[in-house]
This record gives sequence, C-alpha cells and structure tokens, in this order.
Amino acid sequence: MSALTPIRFSTYDPKALADVEGHLAIVVTPEGTMDQAARSANRLSKGAVARLIASDEFSKAKTGQVITLAWPAGLAVEALHVLVLPRRLTVTEARKAGAKLAEARGRKPLTVKTGNMSRAADLTLGLALRSYSFDAHKSAEADAAGTITIGHNKPEEIEAAFAPLLAVAEGVHMTRDLVNEPANVLTTTEFANRLEEMTSLGLEVEVLDEAALDALGMRMLLAVGQGSASPSKVVVMKWNGGDKDAAPLALVGKGVVFDTGGISLKPAAGMEDMTMDMGGAGVVAGTMRALALRKAKANVVGLVGLVENMPSSTAIRPGDVIKSMKGDTVEIINTDAEGRMVLCDVLWYAQERFKPAGIIDLATLTGAIIIGLGHENAGVFSNDDTLCKAFLKAADAEDEGAWRMPLGQAYDDQLKSRVADLKNVGGRPAGSITAAQFLQRFIQDGTPWIHLDIAGVASVKSNTAYAPKGATGWGVLALSRLVQDHFEAE
Repeated sequence: MSALTPIRFSTYDPKALADVEGHLAIVVTPEGTMDQAARSANRLSKGAVARLIASDEFSKAKTGQVITLAWPAGLAVEALHVLVLPRRLTVTEARKAGAKLAEARGRKPLTVKTGNMSRAADLTLGLALRSYSFDAHKSAEADAAGTITIGHNKPEEIEAAFAPLLAVAEGVHMTRDLVNEPANVLTTTEFANRLEEMTSLGLEVEVLDEAALDALGMRMLLAVGQGSASPSKVVVMKWNGGDKDAAPLALVGKGVVFDTGGISLKPAAGMEDMTMDMGGAGVVAGTMRALALRKAKANVVGLVGLVENMPSSTAIRPGDVIKSMKGDTVEIINTDAEGRMVLCDVLWYAQERFKPAGIIDLATLTGAIIIGLGHENAGVFSNDDTLCKAFLKAADAEDEGAWRMPLGQAYDDQLKSRVADLKNVGGRPAGSITAAQFLQRFIQDGTPWIHLDIAGVASVKSNTAYAPKGATGWGVLALSRLVQDHFEAE
C-alpha cells in the first residue's frame, strides 16, 4: 500500500521559525490579522507578510487560499505559505485548506503553525488525503515525501483527535491503490491476497473459490467470469467490534478487475479505464480497513465479488438464460451489464448468511449515472428512507457528493423478459435506474438497502479537492461516518 506521508505533532513555538527547513505555513485571517507565528515570520522576513496583506492579491483572496512567498529573506525555508483562514472554521473549510497546502508543498517537508486552531485535525486530514501519489510502476524512484509537522498549542489533543481520521485516510489510500492498479497486477487472486493480509488488523477474512461458489448456486457471478482464465472469487471480511448478538451492517462491492464487456465488446477507445471497474470492491475494502484501524464499535461485514469479464469461447452470450442464487432466471441481453450479475448473487448470499441490519452495495455500475450526475455525485437508490437519509447526511458531512435517485414500478417493468423471470438490462432510457431495479429484485422484504452507483466518482480525469487525478477513494469517509453515527455501540 502507498505509504501515508509521515505526520508528527509538536508543541507550538512561534519563535522557532528561523531554522525551519523545507516549507513553512502560517495562518492569516481574511481581514489580515496575524497570529503570533505569522507576526514572527513577518518580523524575520522584514515585513514581507505585512506587504502581502497590503497587496491587491491578498484583498482578492478567498477562504482557504494559499499564497506562496518563495525563498523569503530572513528564513531558511524554500517557501512560506500564507494560508487565508477565518478564526472560526467548518470541517470542510479546514480539510480543503489542508489539501491546498498539500498541493503547494509538493513532496517537500512542511511545517504548519496552527496555534490554537480548533480544526487542526481536519486540516491535517486534508493534508494526508491530498498528499497521495501512486508511483508503484514508475521506474524512476520517486522522492520520498517529506514529513509534515503540525505545530499547535495542545499537540497531544490534536494528535488524539487525528488518530481516527488517520485510520480513515489509510482506508482511502488503500481504495485508491486498488483502483489505480493495472489489471495484469490486480488479478482476482492478487486482490483476494491483499484482502487476506488484513487479518493482521483483526479482520476475519474468508475467500470462497469457484467450487464453493458453485455449491452455493452463485451461477450469475460465475457466468460473468467464465470467459476468463482468472478464477472468480468472493471474499468475506468480518469486523466484530459491536455487541455479540447485534446484526451487522453489510457492505457489498462489485469487483470486476477488468471489464472488456465480454461478447458485447466495448469500443477500444477508453477501455484502458476499465481497470477501475472494481471500484465498489475497493471502497468496501478501504472501509473495512478504516473500521479495523479505528477499532469501530460495530459489527460490519464486507463482501466483494471478484471476477474478470473477458470474451472467449467459454464466455456467456447474449440470449443465454442463467439461474441466480435466489432462484430467479435471468435472460442475458448484454454481457456488458455484468456488474449487476455479480452483485445479485453476493447480495442474496449476504442476506441469507448474515441477516444484516442493513445492506449497502457499491458499484461502478452504469455510464448512465455519469450522464445524469457527472463526476460530482454518486447515484443513491434506496428502499428505506431512514437509512438513505442517514447515509446522505454522512456523505454531506464528509463532503462526498451523493444524490438520491428514484425507483418505481414503471422502471421495473422495463426488465420484463419473454423467456425468463427478468432481463439483465431494461434498455437505454433510465439505465442507471433500471440497473438499481434489477438489484432490488434480490433484496429480501424488510431489509433496508442502499445501492450506490459510483461510476462517476470512483476515478476522475482531473484533480479533485482531496485527490490527484485517478482514483478518488470516494465513499470510505461517508461509510465510516455512517457506521460511527448509526451503528456503533454506545
């Protein structure tokens, strides 16, 4: 896993600035008020900070903006970053400010003088999230990221507040690593091996091979992978941190390590991006890592279906009819609608085995959700208003975009098949909704359920507030917050 940037916390000492090396960050309010560290930096730099505050550039600065003074006289640092922040900060403002600092510092050592800032832990999380890079396959060895030092009046308190956030940051980084890996590296077997390694964190991990899946009747999942030499697997991860008899929350992820579309072959242009089609499984894995690291007082089980969708003489064909683990028969209209085939069996298995208090599935399921919501929001579909509102509140609190989409009988009717119980696609109209309706067919009565279509947010072509271009790790923060707020024991 990509190593997190080393972060340490130290006693706030505004006078010890002259010898700081690398990069230094100070805080100035939008009104131009300097704290003790900023005044010290201003004095050492012979008034450079005051001149900046008096400039037109500062008068136009927005909350969270970073203004950089290169090689300031009187200081040993390469750059002095002036962070424009009000005294009272929201969580999102603090995190985004930290992320902007991470961009400004690159990989250089950074010392941040936060004084008595109450949101210093959140600012540090922004730094940790945005400092991510994926260099595993570059032949030139990347420079090690310099240490981040957070100076604060009460460093022990800030370090304690940051500890659970660091656990979530590690989960986000794991998700990003998995989604960024090429398919020749992250095979179904390698994916399962990486998940098994998390037993060292206290997770119980079980890998079901093809023989076990066949015995369980997971014919839909197996059908997707039968055209590939890479063996299909289901990995079950259990975190038992809550009351012994409490029903778990179940998280289910689509893990298609590469999606060619199968016989319904995708166009060549852009197919290289289909290494990210295991994004749902990646979020489940990262969330389970975060819960284990922060010792969440909840029972949560994560299940991922790992397959590769390839065209070959053994691949499924359009027109095939396959029986699911539930017992419903499905007419395959398009083999590129494979994610719902993987999920339907794993969803049914999760409910049959664990009787969960609620179930949430995540998948890079449809291009249609990108047309509808772009890259700003995941699509949220649910049969339960209470669980759905709780998730949306958690996502909003963690600044992860999510938007509820409709369900209804008219959409479900689009799945009617002439030869089987249902089809695996409902046509072009409302494609993301009919995909969700398909999954809802495999949710048992009385089970609260959310389907998250993350095709637009799992991996992006440009930088986001908290991540460089590529995998974002979207969902780990929101799911960890949902568990914390609604499933952890008192």
